[in-house]
Amino acid sequence: MWGSKKPEAPKPVAVTTPPVAPVPFSPAPPPAYTAPEIKQEITPMTNDMRPVAPVSGSGARLGPSLHVKGEINGNEDLHVDGSVEGLISLEDRKLTVGASAKVSADISAREIVVFGTVKGNLRARDRIEIKKDGSVIGDLTTARIMIEDGAYFKGSIEIEREGVQPGATPEKSFARAAAAQKD
Repeated sequence: MWGSKKPEAPKPVAVTTPPVAPVPFSPAPPPAYTAPEIKQEITPMTNDMRPVAPVSGSGARLGPSLHVKGEINGNEDLHVDGSVEGLISLEDRKLTVGASAKVSADISAREIVVFGTVKGNLRARDRIEIKKDGSVIGDLTTARIMIEDGAYFKGSIEIEREGVQPGATPEKSFARAAAAQKD
């Protein structure tokens, strides 16, 4: 053990390979179609360029945790999910009373759609819709009305006809329309 000689490690053998000639680089063929480069200039929008009317489908929203006492006036559509006491006036816009909404107010709008609960008089220039689970206690004045099966309504309905003169009775209006058809 002490006097023994360590075996020698094998020596590396040199291997020679013949030189390889370099292969010339050839790029891939160009594509058959190259899309034209599109250049577009982007101009930042200033306040003068912004649309005044709300975009379709947009409008204001009153969330379910909000409670408003007073008067709401506006010139955009409104979706109410909270509670409102007072007056809502959206003359040329649509009011949607959401399923969780509780409204105790007189309402005036172009269109009124009720999914929730409303106590008060409703006046719509175009139409009023009371949906299946909707509830309205109050008088309605509108040109068109739709009350779905299952909806609750207590009050009176007055249909405003276009072209009918104030104070004219339905019989006179009908006679005038019939005379116009004969001519």
